[in-house]
Order: sequence, then C-alpha cells, then structure tokens
Amino acid sequence: MTFEKALFGNLPTGEEVYAYTFTANNGASVTILNYGGIVNKLIMPDRDGKLADVICGFDKIEGYLESDGYQGALIGRYGNRIANGKFTLNGKEYTLPLNDDGTKTLHGGNVGFDKKIWGTTPFVEANKAGLIMTLVSPDGDEGFPGCLTVKVTYTFDEDNSLAIRYEAETDADTVVNLTNHTYFNLCGYDFGTNATHYMQIDSDYITEVDGTLIPTGKDYAVEGTPFDFRTPKKIGDGINDTSDKQIELGGGYDHNYILKPDGTVKKVCEVYAEETGRVMSVYTNQPCVQFYSGNFLSHPYPFKGGFKQVKRAAFCLETQHAPDAPNQPTFKSTVLKPGEKYDYTTIYAFSVK
Repeated sequence: MTFEKALFGNLPTGEEVYAYTFTANNGASVTILNYGGIVNKLIMPDRDGKLADVICGFDKIEGYLESDGYQGALIGRYGNRIANGKFTLNGKEYTLPLNDDGTKTLHGGNVGFDKKIWGTTPFVEANKAGLIMTLVSPDGDEGFPGCLTVKVTYTFDEDNSLAIRYEAETDADTVVNLTNHTYFNLCGYDFGTNATHYMQIDSDYITEVDGTLIPTGKDYAVEGTPFDFRTPKKIGDGINDTSDKQIELGGGYDHNYILKPDGTVKKVCEVYAEETGRVMSVYTNQPCVQFYSGNFLSHPYPFKGGFKQVKRAAFCLETQHAPDAPNQPTFKSTVLKPGEKYDYTTIYAFSVK
C-alpha cells in the first residue's frame, strides 16, 4: 500500500486543497480531498483486471465549487432533508437555512460539512491505509445547537474495500445524521447511465414522501412496487414507472430504505454491473440507506476528463438515519447528548464475478 499527497487547488479564500491518494498492490486506489472529505477518485479492477474510476467527480476544485449534487462529499450535520428548516429540541425551536427550493434544509444547510476544510492525518499499514479527518462544528453552526466534534476515518485495504467510520460527540443536545454522497457507476463514471446495473437492497419498506420529498411519517411497503429490490433487478426496470406515485414524486429513485439493523455491521446492499463484472457490496450498522438514482445530474460543469453530466449517470447509496427524523416522533431518534457517542461504520466492498 502506498500513499501520495498532492496539491489539488485553492479555494477563493486562498486555502489549499490537497488530494490524498492510497494505492493497493493491485493498482486499485482511492483519492480523498481535505475539502469536504470528498472521495474524488475510486479506481477498481474489472473481471479482466482492467482499472477504471467508478465514481463521478471533477478534475479541478472549481468543479466542486461551481457544480451541484454534493459529489463524493461528507454530509453533515444532518444528511438529507429537514422540513421547513425547523425542528424542536427540549422545547426550543431551531431555525436552519432553507437551501432546498426555499422550503426545507438539505444536507446541513448553506455551508455544510461538504464545504469545510477538514483536519487530516494519513496512515499507512501493511495491508491498509487511509485518512483520519477531523472537524469541529461550533454551537450555532448553520443553526444547529451544541459544539460537535467530528472524526471520520477512511480506510482502504488490499481487498478493495473502502470503509468509512463516522464518530461524533457534543457538549449540548443536538441532532446528527452523517453520511457520504459518492456517485457510483461500476462501468466507469463515463459509461453513460446506471440503468443496466443490478441492484439489491435488503429492505421491506421505504419511507413514504410527499410532493416536496419530505416524509409523511408512513412506511411504504415495497412488495409489488418498483421499489422492491429484495432480489436483484436492473435499476432501469422500474425507474420510469410513474404509475407508482412515489416514483413520480422522486423523478425516479430518491428514497429512504428502512433496513433491519441489529447493531452489527452487516451486508445490506449489492450492486452488479454485468458489462464489467464489478460488484459493490455495502455493509453498515446504520438503520437506513438512501437510494438516489441521479435523477437531477445535469449541471453544465463536466465531470473528470470533460465527460458531460447526464441524467442518471450514476447512483448513490447513502447510509443514514431517516430524513426529517427530528420532526417525526415515530422515527429512530437522531438526538445526540453530551456523554454519548455517535459511532457508525459503512463499508463499500468491491469484487468481481
């Protein structure tokens, strides 16, 4: 396992953005930026050993500043949506930025964790290497209470797995929901669309949403619907089935799948690209995962190599707690208190068949 650090660019403030690349003996590698904790490249072999970058992203820092979609970034304080940019905690109402259609808060607000320079400590061991990333989010940051101390550890190993461990502690009651927003295409980011990927998700229910993609508070059974991925099927098979109201509302898949957590890090999803043989298995101890099929990828800023952004070029599997949980009393709580520790792990493990 080898490690390289290189200057990636500068923010408008003059702050330097660095790229940390960890390369396995088989040539597989991951590149992570200290800006936003962004996974910039993830190069994996196919069934013939041919290497390709399987995630979307940009060649220059300007792409991450000018484009949208939270490409590859760490998301916080609260991943996904909070209705009306408000929640009440301990009898006090907190107001957050309305950065999504002026009606709700998305992915932490105007300046979420995806737009921060993180502290970085690289490490290299015999069969694995990675980056320890740290961030202190002060009390009142984007409207959230409490000073939150965050540690995210990326670990890349010789078995072609990328693990992300999220840890956080607070000095006052707050809400926390951390995730990663990497866009995957197992045929390569410049392949085209994700339609031919076989998706499998071990979930019987999604979280029903309204016309603003805010949860109604109800679970929606996947059986007999386009959302049923309990056995593998192609993403494209049901993505345009607008006879299902939830597909119509999301413009495709943009929904929270409710998992069956038991406290262990276990396999919850698998994706397979028949064209390349690449398989991505997702392991987590998080209670949910957001499957987003890239329905809004259309920004004019091109991806790496000048590849034009196209609708549904890639997909996201964002392990998380449910959206709008601070306003949904029946959902698993996202409240973190002093003396408690937020501690979840997600692994994206790659293989071929």
